[in-house]
Amino acid sequence: IWSAVRAKMYGEVVKESSSDMKNRQGCTYSGYTVFAGETIIKTPDYYETGYKVYIGPKRYFVTSDVGDGRIQWYAFFALPPGTKKAPSGWGGSSRDEQANPEENLVEYIKSLHVGWTDEIMTVLDATPPDSVEQRDLYDRSPEFTRSWASGNVVLIGDAVHPMMPNLGQGGCQAIEDAYVLTNILTEQEHTGKIPDSLQEFYRSRIVRVSIVQFLSRLASDLIINAFDTPWSPHDNLGQSWKSYLTFFWKPVLRFLIFPAQFAYLYSYHPTGNMKQIPSMLESRWRKEHEGNSEAAFANASEKGVESSGPSFFSKADLPTTALAAKNE
Repeated sequence: IWSAVRAKMYGEVVKESSSDMKNRQGCTYSGYTVFAGETIIKTPDYYETGYKVYIGPKRYFVTSDVGDGRIQWYAFFALPPGTKKAPSGWGGSSRDEQANPEENLVEYIKSLHVGWTDEIMTVLDATPPDSVEQRDLYDRSPEFTRSWASGNVVLIGDAVHPMMPNLGQGGCQAIEDAYVLTNILTEQEHTGKIPDSLQEFYRSRIVRVSIVQFLSRLASDLIINAFDTPWSPHDNLGQSWKSYLTFFWKPVLRFLIFPAQFAYLYSYHPTGNMKQIPSMLESRWRKEHEGNSEAAFANASEKGVESSGPSFFSKADLPTTALAAKNE
């Protein structure tokens, strides 16, 4: 997201921030900071439910099965930017970056979910405190007025269309970028046509990516501004007008909004109908997943859960140039 190539192309300064940190290298603060951690735990529905979202006033909590018995969780809070408590590099970061190295961040996050379901507390209790990390979330508005490409250089992925993680589309849209770009460049027989090809790539991707950016931001904005503890006849927790609105919104979201947005996200299948391939892959994956997970559960039961290594959020420890990578 803090691309130096982008900064050069658009005349920005890498990671330059406004005084209130609500704008950073052209990115807008989403209103959320996110804590994340990882653990190994066999929940009652581990094999049936791969992704859960728990929504409450000004916050939400997500758990995701990431394989081998591991659950990654994310706790989103509507807090000002710079509300720093944990390191920002995910997985294996130095704890020297923690605001208070003695603070148990698991207990801190639990304190912000008092009264929430025991499912959240179970996952948090199984998490090593020194695996918890944090990052403020930024995204960008769609680039309708300037191309992603200049000459033989083009931006893809988070460098040009970062988005809120609510729909899990940041990495997916980057993969789609790579697929489309590869197809367009493969059709060219002369390097002199590369600049025009890159402009064609921009035009072919801008509409779909912008829609996905909008849907991702809309989901987070609704949670911050529109939702509250839903009204229930069984308690007195949800009594505001937003509580009643949330109550009536639930079936609309479940049976209309969510199916429609996911139908759009999954509508991209450039190679055509894959027929039985997805079901075959799912069947094979389920067997491998269960075997690997059970082994992980047994190992965790015997040796305990250790802090995880770097995840996809971590700063990759990569050579600085392609040439260096090749030489290694």
